[in-house]
Amino acid sequence: MEKRKLAIVGSGPAAFTAAIYAARANLHPIVFEGFMSGPSGGQLMTTTEVENYPGFPEGILGPELMDQFRAQAVRFGTIILTEDVESVDLSKRPFLVNGSSTRVIADSLIIATGATAKRLVIPGAGDGEFWQKGVTACAVCDGAAPIFKNRPLFVIGGGDSAVEEAIFLTKYGSRVYIVHRRDQLRASKIMAERAMKNPKIEILWNSEIVKISGDNVVRKATLKNLVDGKTEEREAGGVFFAIGHQPNTGFLKGQLEVNQTGYIRVKSGSTRTSCEGVFAAGDVQDPIYRQAVTAAGTGCMAALDAERWLTEMGME
Repeated sequence: MEKRKLAIVGSGPAAFTAAIYAARANLHPIVFEGFMSGPSGGQLMTTTEVENYPGFPEGILGPELMDQFRAQAVRFGTIILTEDVESVDLSKRPFLVNGSSTRVIADSLIIATGATAKRLVIPGAGDGEFWQKGVTACAVCDGAAPIFKNRPLFVIGGGDSAVEEAIFLTKYGSRVYIVHRRDQLRASKIMAERAMKNPKIEILWNSEIVKISGDNVVRKATLKNLVDGKTEEREAGGVFFAIGHQPNTGFLKGQLEVNQTGYIRVKSGSTRTSCEGVFAAGDVQDPIYRQAVTAAGTGCMAALDAERWLTEMGME
């Protein structure tokens, strides 16, 4: 069984940034980048062009960006294991990390496993169909893409996130439709009022999208009225899921404090969790921003927090 000062669980911008900083601080980190749980690199591996990450004025493909993150972590001596973490034991230090084929004892631990966008099973919306070809789950990430400019856009959801995304998309789409299964929004009153007062937003009550179609990108959305059962096909430039995210924390089995929606709680201004020596970075602890650049920032914070904590504990 291998002993390490720091183990990192995850493989997105937060995990690899933490690895870069930790390796340069001679913490000799080991990273469990996952395997069956999803592609190494996290959600950016499912994107095409990334145009809002600083330093790439012409944009860069999501997988290419993550390849560079990973290579930089390896350059400074990070050990990367391409396997899933099945469980961890945080009841005593050093912590035990049980990978699918490797067991590691670590003085400190960074959790950077991200969150998975919730998606509905709709014909045309899946991988290999129009996912990331006009169907997405992040308006802020993708809304400025040329395929959405001056096109009718559809947002699926009824909460604050759906309204926020719809308002954001009004800067790009010709018109934005909020598709909601009920006859009133779940969003807060002030957000609901903003949506209903915005001249570029129309709410399609008691409705759902039952099919997405197109050629190389999304062109049409078929909607069904849940009251009368009638369907209609509308022109569509894009469909945005805004029904929430699921933090990837199942392997922790309740050993860390989380908020009401399952995100790991961290102490204000830091990445420290409810367990001394365990830190959280990226989307697994961020229900608000969920951007690659903010994930990378918290990855840096987590590595610095871990280094300082190890020094305080006399384990540097």
